[in-house]
Amino acid sequence: MTAAVPLLPGIVATHVPTARLTQQVLHPAGVDPSGGEALLFVHGNVSSAAFWQPQLLTLDPRWRPLAVDLRGYGGTEPLPIDARRGPGDWADDLSALVDALGLERVHLVGWSMGAGVVLRFLLDRPEAVASVALVAPVSPYGFGGTAGASGRLVHPDGTGSGGGAANPAFVAALAAGDTTADTPVSPRSVLRAHYVAPGSLPLDPRLEDVYVAAMLSTRTGPDHYPGDAVRVDAWPGTAPGERGVLNTMAPTVHDLSGITELALKPPVLWVRGELDPIVSDASAYDLAHLGSLGAVPGWPGAEAFPAQPMITQTRAVLDRYAATGGSYREVLMPGVGHSPHVERPEEFALALVEHLTHPAAAPSNTPETPGPGDILT
Repeated sequence: MTAAVPLLPGIVATHVPTARLTQQVLHPAGVDPSGGEALLFVHGNVSSAAFWQPQLLTLDPRWRPLAVDLRGYGGTEPLPIDARRGPGDWADDLSALVDALGLERVHLVGWSMGAGVVLRFLLDRPEAVASVALVAPVSPYGFGGTAGASGRLVHPDGTGSGGGAANPAFVAALAAGDTTADTPVSPRSVLRAHYVAPGSLPLDPRLEDVYVAAMLSTRTGPDHYPGDAVRVDAWPGTAPGERGVLNTMAPTVHDLSGITELALKPPVLWVRGELDPIVSDASAYDLAHLGSLGAVPGWPGAEAFPAQPMITQTRAVLDRYAATGGSYREVLMPGVGHSPHVERPEEFALALVEHLTHPAAAPSNTPETPGPGDILT
């Protein structure tokens, strides 16, 4: 059992029994998590709801901000993850939480992998969604194994994605509860090098310890992170399995582009960092891009296995979303990496409140590029 993640003063953890599992929800001490509308934050991979604590404390309580731990993370019951359903287990858990709390509608905020959970929930229950904010979101076509703006599969079985794409040394560091920065693959080192841009350092030491503890709350193994894998002859030798975290993002099970066909299209905010090394058209975690750099031997070349253009894919889907009656606003944060809410919390909060109070009008995309101290007006 992992240790509890520290809570900042003013944050309360509530355990909510639902029809599927007991889930931990963080919220400000004066906010009742049940009933009415709420602003619900969903974290990304190798993290927990604790990454949202500064937002929970700084946002006006009238928005009723809540942050949930997904199964396999934080204080939520760590049931196995059936990756054959893509992010379906997590989306169904979210749906069960909304029902258990008696929430009428939710404004959803999803970071990285959590954005995929949010979009799957939107596909399943569009009538329950007031708005959507995607923060450094995983591509609508998953992570790894696709090419082009349309998310074309490089191999029918999703080769190049899934549990086998994880760094075993990083998985071992998570399992060992490594809190040091002694190696490049320790969670603290990965936080500093990949979750945030170099210009965002140093983080507040107290918050950094909270974030490292949140990362270490990740359950490891075939049913959790990274999941199982299938060995194949084709480069890079691994295809997705059926269990665990990374397999939920295999392109064979993670196609969320159907949001463009919804009759109900809530407004979308897309926030991303200019220097994001994880979700990028040249991602440091995409085996095809790493192969092009020589980091994964035997790469068959750009024609046979191109890098996944993650940003291009997200924009293509959101452009179709806008062209079919929806709307979205894109906010690009210069000098920011994979965690806009961690690196520029004030600017992020202002962009989110602007989205909640003055969403982009349909059908449109209203892009913005905030400068230092300047955000949407």
